[in-house]
This record gives sequence, C-alpha cells and structure tokens, in this order.
Amino acid sequence: MGGFFSVVSKEDCVRDLFYGTDYHSHLGTKRGGMAVYNSEGFSRAIHNIENNYFRSKFESDLPEMHGNKGIGIISDYDAQPLIINSHLGRFGIVTVGKIKNIDELAEKAFKYKFQFTETSGGDINPTEMVSMLINEKGSYEEGILNAQNAIKGSCSFLVLTKDGIYAVRDKLGRTPVIIGRKDGAFAATSETSAFPNLGFETVQFLGPGETVFMTAEGCEQRLKPRDKMQICAFLWVYYGYPASSYENINVEQVRYRCGSALAASDPVHADCVAGIPDSGIGHAIGYANKKNIPYMRPLVKYTPTWPRSFMPQNQSVRDLVAKMKLIPVKALIEGKKLLFCDDSIVRGTQLKDNVEILKEYGALEVHMRIACPTLVFPCEFLNFSTSRSTLDLAGRKAIDNIGGEGEKYLDEFAAAGSAKNQEMVNWIKNKLKLSSLRYQKIDDLVEAIGLPKEKLCTHCWDGSSYF
Repeated sequence: MGGFFSVVSKEDCVRDLFYGTDYHSHLGTKRGGMAVYNSEGFSRAIHNIENNYFRSKFESDLPEMHGNKGIGIISDYDAQPLIINSHLGRFGIVTVGKIKNIDELAEKAFKYKFQFTETSGGDINPTEMVSMLINEKGSYEEGILNAQNAIKGSCSFLVLTKDGIYAVRDKLGRTPVIIGRKDGAFAATSETSAFPNLGFETVQFLGPGETVFMTAEGCEQRLKPRDKMQICAFLWVYYGYPASSYENINVEQVRYRCGSALAASDPVHADCVAGIPDSGIGHAIGYANKKNIPYMRPLVKYTPTWPRSFMPQNQSVRDLVAKMKLIPVKALIEGKKLLFCDDSIVRGTQLKDNVEILKEYGALEVHMRIACPTLVFPCEFLNFSTSRSTLDLAGRKAIDNIGGEGEKYLDEFAAAGSAKNQEMVNWIKNKLKLSSLRYQKIDDLVEAIGLPKEKLCTHCWDGSSYF
C-alpha cells in the first residue's frame, strides 16, 4: 500500500521528517525515501528497505540533510521521491495508491512525444505519471485537479515546492490524508499514529479530493472536498496501525468491535482466544471480552531479527519468514481447544503451517475466526496482492476446486449465508485442516467501522466499487 509523511516548519524539519516517515514502515515493503528543500535547493535520499528497516538505512543520511520543509515515503512499489524540473518550477513528489488506467494515460502521452522512466519491474513509473499530469496545466492547483480527474483507481500525493507543501487526497478518498499542527509547524500524514510522539495534534482529516497548501504559518485549502467517498475498509481490518484513526475512527476500537461481532452468535466453546500476531490481536481481544473467555498467546511473535513476512519477493521465502517468526508455546497449546482471530486469509499458506504446528503440539481443536469476509475479488486500488495472482486467493482457489465456473457465480459465492458461500468456506476450512472456520459478515464489518457502506470501499469482498 505505502504511506507518506511531510512537514513544514520554522525550524529544521529533518528529525520530524525522519521519525514521521519511519512510523509508516508497516505500510510498505520495498523502498523508503525522503526529500527536503533548503536555501541550496533539494536534497534527496532513497534506499531499499526489503532486507532492513527504514531507520537503519537512513540514519547515515541525516547529517547531510537539512531544511525546513520535506516529504517522506514508505513505498511498496516504486522508488520515491522524485525531483521534477518543469515550467512550474522544481518540485518533489511522492504518491500512494494505484493508477488503474496508467497504460491508457501513457498511450495518450506518447502521442505528444512524452517519455517515462520504468520501474525496476519494467512498468511505467506512476509517480512520474502524476508529475506529468500536474505539469500539463499552468499552475499547481490546476495540475493537481487535472491529475485527480484523469486517474482511475486511487492516488494521494504530496508535492514539495520552494514555498510550501501541497497535500492531496485521492478523489474518492480511498487512502487517508491527515493534517497535524504544533507550534511553528504543520504536517501531513497517512497515519495519525505518527503525530503524538512528535508533538503534533490532529487538526483535520482531508475529505475526498481535498487539497491543502501547508507553510509554517498555516494550512490553506486549495481544492474543496468532493461529495463521494470510498475509503478502504481494509485499513481498519489490517493495514492501519492500532494507534491510528481515519475519519476520526480509531483502528484498535474497530478491531475490538469486529471481534465482538464474531463472538456474538458463535456457538463454539474454546478454552482460550488468541490473535495471530500482530493485526489479529485486537480482533481477538474483542472476541474474548464478548465471550468472557481468557485471552492467551499460544503463538508468540519473534521480532528482533525477522522482517515482515511479505517483504521478500519470493513467495517461498515469505512463507518461511512467516513461519519462523511465530514461536509456539506448548504449555498453552497441549490439550487445549484453541480459537484464533485473524484479520484475513489471503492465500492460507502461513495459516495452514500454523495449524499443523498447533496440532503437533497437542491442540485438541483449532478454530479460526476472520475479521472480514472472504477475499474473492482482487484489489483494484491499493496494490494489495499485486505479486499474487487473483486465482491464488484462498476464496478463488475454493471456487475453482468446487466447480464455481470461474467468474460466473462470484456474487453468489461472496454473499454471506448463501449455499455457495458456505460451500466455499467449508472447502477452505478442510484445506487448512481447521476444526471450524467463520468469516465476518459484511454488514457486521460496516457496523464495526461506523461509516455508511456507501462511504467504504468493500470491493475485495463483494465486488462493489466505482472509479
């Protein structure tokens, strides 16, 4: 997915920029980058973070960077920030999202003899595409609006100029942009959890399509918010950090409500409830509190040396890392009926390995409760599962193996409680060798978040969305 942070201050901003960007490390897997502006111009640093952490890669750059305004990015795709020289002047830019129609936009640009650099994967650089769309117009505001109107999918971005920083939320608000303030400084972030320890207070959640211009003296609206919003519901289920809030709704509280909803009508009796670390923990606490069952940790995450499980690009390596960093606690497993909560089942490989280990350690039963509905449709908007085929999704594998006739009955399989949905869930349960498996109903998830369904993007579960 990716996440960004920016700050403009009366004092040097590099310390805040460094730590603020680092607080987004849970959102990206491939590249980290920072750019600052000072009296000498722009200064930039970009590093690969697949095999190490943002902090360790960028600490050596800090003595060489100084300035009172800057932008930072944790990216799961292309190397950022870019520094652009154009008729509007020089500017830095970072982007978060996915441009669904990037090939169509490129073909149009090629007719006018434009060119683009490629990413390491051979694709057109999406951040460069956004900069081109901005430069098609006569001002930053006109260019930002042009980019928003041209892009299908999702794209929020920051533009660093010599005078200040533009913070831009994508036109349907699929990714959040939040403004913070402290004495002598303003900041924009994807995650409110970046603010407290840096002394910022949250002052504004940008609306869909809204654009503001930040200086050390203030934050001024340049483009008004649009009427329609479809913020990604998966932010609360999985992506978001527990301390963060989107649309003024805290992630951890939503996960408690998700767990409670899963427990409300569950007939299974377990000896204890556990969360698959880390994002399953909040859901499990909510479940345990609702059912008045002890919360325990039969699987403990070892974090000092193991990076995130999906960071390596090779799937077999991802699976190995995922397995190695979860350590079973036999004393809490042997002879127990265990119920686990997790945010989702994507492919199911890691979960299958965990279930086998739990049974080897003497678990009598292993039940699984998933905080969202079955993933049936590929994400079109946030680069989620871009390295995986749609048919690798556990739900799609199930549909294919039970004769679901490809795309024909996807809506029926996605409908909670339908015969086809139950058949799909049973197939996944048996494949993973679980004692029982239940997914969250979409209505319960929407209620747990607390926004009207039409303001949420739930495409990966029910196929509903608009561009």
